[in-house]
Amino acid sequence: MSKFDKRSEEKELMDDLECSGQELKQTLRELKTINHWLGGNHVTTNGLAKIMKLNPQSSYRIADIGCGGGDMIRIMNEWAESNKKQVDFVGIDANINIIELAKVRLNDVTNVNWQVQNVFEPEFSKEKVDIITCTLFTHHFTDAELITLIQSFRQKSNLGLVINDLHRHWFAFHSIRILTKLFSKSQMVQHDASLSVLRSFQKADLERILAKAGIKTYQISWFWAFRWQVLVLF
Repeated sequence: MSKFDKRSEEKELMDDLECSGQELKQTLRELKTINHWLGGNHVTTNGLAKIMKLNPQSSYRIADIGCGGGDMIRIMNEWAESNKKQVDFVGIDANINIIELAKVRLNDVTNVNWQVQNVFEPEFSKEKVDIITCTLFTHHFTDAELITLIQSFRQKSNLGLVINDLHRHWFAFHSIRILTKLFSKSQMVQHDASLSVLRSFQKADLERILAKAGIKTYQISWFWAFRWQVLVLF
């Protein structure tokens, strides 16, 4: 059986919620560059546009789950401003060190409420938002964990969910492994980047997880470079 046939459950270095320091800073810088050059940011903003078109409102509250260093919140905020959308953000991550870095990196963005929170705690779903976004976040969890997570997203969100994550494919795996070996200075990126692909999804995986979570209204679209956009409408 090929290693691409089934999702890997091997843990990434990034999964350590205590990770911090210079290595974490270098990793976040490199992830920002990778997402920019490989076009992954558009997958999220395109999903927001679709949900907002279906649900026109004067303003929106968006929770970015696994927000990391805040790069996607900045991208979404710039997109919202250019499209004249009134948006407030909640940046949620379980690693306090990452949240503290995000606060510094986005100190000029005033419409963000930063929260250190474990998404599996009961308190997570109590505070309601309009839309939830997850960028390169869902592949960190097993199928069983994702089923629970999506069900909690359903309770927390009024309108919908935008998942932006990787396509598990041999070309994506080998490409990112070569690129990070050549250009990355972060041991975490060199270890995690190709493993992220092995932990990610083929379309059948996403369909199975959504079905087990009780989700019936959704769209799955493929984007370059090897990204899935999953829109779930609540």
